Amino acid sequence: MRLLSQNAKVAALSRVPLLSGLSKRELSELARVAEDLEFPAGRVLAREGTMSREFLAIVEGEVELTKKGRRVKTIGPGDFIGEFSLVVGKPREVTATSKTPLRAFVLTERDFKQLLRSSPGVELKVMRSLVEWIRTLVKDPTLLTG
Repeated sequence: MRLLSQNAKVAALSRVPLLSGLSKRELSELARVAEDLEFPAGRVLAREGTMSREFLAIVEGEVELTKKGRRVKTIGPGDFIGEFSLVVGKPREVTATSKTPLRAFVLTERDFKQLLRSSPGVELKVMRSLVEWIRTLVKDPTLLTG
């Protein structure tokens, strides 16, 4: 697997709405601890009703989202999984399964929360983004992928 540059990680993380308010420096801090991983097709990445321990920013491939066994939608590069559950501390709303071979940047709960604790400015920006994202969800609840 060819590792992507730090700039590619920063660019991918900047597309995550929850992180959109962060500066390039703050995104670089996250990118340093985000793992660049590959998953085979058919791998369950997140299971409905479980707690989130990480979130994934999809770089390549597709992920199918299901709720109560029914297909909700398919997501791909630029989309993400688990960020809402990670921040809010509630169980996941959907099951996410890789539909194709998948490459994603994975940020663990520990690393994410450590960044929030060490930088109150980052925490405030994430919370602002979360509020904006919730406003969007109220208008279109199918966007919920956490």
